[in-house]
Amino acid sequence: MGSQLSNTIVEGEDNTKTIGSTEPDQLLEIESLEKILNYKFKDKSLLLKAFTDASYVEDKCNSYERLELLGDSILNMGIIYEFIKLYPKESPGPLTKLRAVNVDTEKLARVAVKHQLYRYLRHKKPLLEEQILEFVEAMEKYPLHSNGLLKVPKVLADIVESTIGALFMDGNSAETVWEVIKPLLEPIIPLDKMKSHPMTELNEMCQKKNLKLTPKDTWEENQTYCFQIEDKFVGCGQHPVKKETARNFAAKNAIDNFSKFFGDL
Repeated sequence: MGSQLSNTIVEGEDNTKTIGSTEPDQLLEIESLEKILNYKFKDKSLLLKAFTDASYVEDKCNSYERLELLGDSILNMGIIYEFIKLYPKESPGPLTKLRAVNVDTEKLARVAVKHQLYRYLRHKKPLLEEQILEFVEAMEKYPLHSNGLLKVPKVLADIVESTIGALFMDGNSAETVWEVIKPLLEPIIPLDKMKSHPMTELNEMCQKKNLKLTPKDTWEENQTYCFQIEDKFVGCGQHPVKKETARNFAAKNAIDNFSKFFGDL
């Protein structure tokens, strides 16, 4: 996974050095990426940089981080423009939530997995391949989105955003970027399929019944996170690596148990 695109420094006529080369193997990998994107880059080095993690190069400016920053802004603009056209009578609140769930780390990581973009990532992170494999296997339990219940390798989302940034830099057209990237983002989660994050839903449930919600954080001791509502423990969750995920499991457990203690909303 870390070696499919070689890291070659080429010296130009003006003695400046840039990432990229015309080696046959490297061109083959770039061509494979272009087929996935259904777009041919005028500047191949942009695509190469979009798949270069900071761990792979000495100078972070030669990594995907700047393109990721650009791509994040363009993606947010494109998706909200799409939703404003699709839902002309919807208020900003639901559209903001809909945008968030369609461009968050997990949703974009799913794009990288579905289209196997991650296979072209150049990196020197020894644990990354195992983390990606765990995420790929866990995705099967949540076909559309886990709403915070999965541990997601952020780099997967990063390379989707950096690819978007590279597309914009190459073509200087947000419209072209959206034409290329929209098919990759499918299935885009529509308004009627959007689910709230467990923490958001639990807070709203407690507010509706004027109930006091108290977190009980013992994750550092036993990797467990619980919620108490009034004087009752209603939900707990565990995760060996990430406290946020344990908290989200606890919130989901509390939601499932809510009616047992406090009746239906």
